[in-house]
Amino acid sequence: MNAVILRRVMIGLTVLGVALAAYLTYVHYAGIKPVCTAGASCLKVQSSQWALLDGVPVALIGLIGYVGILGSLLAPDREEARLATLGLTLIGFGFSAYLTYRELFSIHAVCEECATSAVFLTLLLVGAVTRYLIASDAPRATGPEPVASTEPAAKAPASATLSADG
Repeated sequence: MNAVILRRVMIGLTVLGVALAAYLTYVHYAGIKPVCTAGASCLKVQSSQWALLDGVPVALIGLIGYVGILGSLLAPDREEARLATLGLTLIGFGFSAYLTYRELFSIHAVCEECATSAVFLTLLLVGAVTRYLIASDAPRATGPEPVASTEPAAKAPASATLSADG
């Protein structure tokens, strides 16, 4: 896949993630029920003890994470930006995997929006790894190698040299 297309797809997924996390953050602070087709599963997850991390809603943490990923994707395409994207998506994926574990084995309910975010982060991680590896395999545009000359260096004309007297 072309690196430019991959980056654009990742930006699109990240914008969707920002929108989803912003919605869930709004739901939390507005105290309204999330839209859920799976009955009360979303409400059960949103009101569980795992919906907060040290008093901070995990939806807000997700929103901050998605904004960070988006920033790294919009930065100039250099190794540092690709590495930042890789690191942020890895952290997001790990956090999402932990929360999915809690949904399945502690809360016994699955939030559709949370599962959607987990899919987004999985795809973003795969994209970030691919993007990093594609760029690592690409030849570096550092210019031609300097050629060692076998001829002696030309002596500068006397008029071109400055004396201490000025």
